[in-house]
Amino acid sequence: MSAGATPLDTSRYVVRPGEAVRLSERPTDDTQGWTKDAAKAETARLIERMQALQERLYAESRQSLLVVFQAMDGAGKDSTTRSVLGPLNPQGVHVRSFKAPSPEERAHDFLWRVHAAVPQAGRIAVFNRSHYEDVLVVRVRGLAPPDVVEARYEHIRAFERLLGEARTRIVKFMIHVSPAYQLRQFVERVEDPAKHWKFNPADLDDRRLWPAFMEAYEIAMSRTSTDAAPWIVVPAETKWFRNLLVARVLVDTLEAMDPQFPPPAFDPAEWTAERVERDGRIG
Repeated sequence: MSAGATPLDTSRYVVRPGEAVRLSERPTDDTQGWTKDAAKAETARLIERMQALQERLYAESRQSLLVVFQAMDGAGKDSTTRSVLGPLNPQGVHVRSFKAPSPEERAHDFLWRVHAAVPQAGRIAVFNRSHYEDVLVVRVRGLAPPDVVEARYEHIRAFERLLGEARTRIVKFMIHVSPAYQLRQFVERVEDPAKHWKFNPADLDDRRLWPAFMEAYEIAMSRTSTDAAPWIVVPAETKWFRNLLVARVLVDTLEAMDPQFPPPAFDPAEWTAERVERDGRIG
């Protein structure tokens, strides 16, 4: 932790198993008294630690980490991914964005395309949107009967329990912003030609359904947050605090996983630096 900074309390943002979630009562702009400079310095330190832990995870190749980002449009899923996980070794990280299912995907169960994207041992996977779209958008838009949506919460819990038993740790972040913040992001996108590609007028349709989406998020998080796969509601309107919080949770998660370098495939006592230099001569 940076000198003089207040210890970061991540527990206040965790959704406890079975907890009734009220997003209107959760802050979107909390900073816990951190300053921008202190938060950026601490985030840099945490990312450096995460890089070391990722190397051990990759080398060990026995566990994996799945990071889920869910949010309304404009909340900052992409920038969070880029800021916090972008500095990691890309060889051991893959990012998957789940959009509307293709005809082939619709011909299978809703978790078919998701299961194919979970991280293999030693890797970190980032879901930018995820299987939760099938209890969020699908619920709000009425794209499946209510009983089908209701059954999916248990399917998701069982799926995540299966991943946990297969040594995949799961952390789920809801990037939490206010409607006013989202509107500012949309306005910024249409005012800046370099960001025009980010703006989709159809996003305004979902915005008009904000209360229904918040209710869907509250139900989903209450039904599916577990000790093994918790939801964290990230106050995201102060970007440097958002990044700090996500980095802190990910480092804590990787520390708890405690990946270890595998034992060497040679005898270190026999293969000294001197011998390598001698036997490695060319010509």
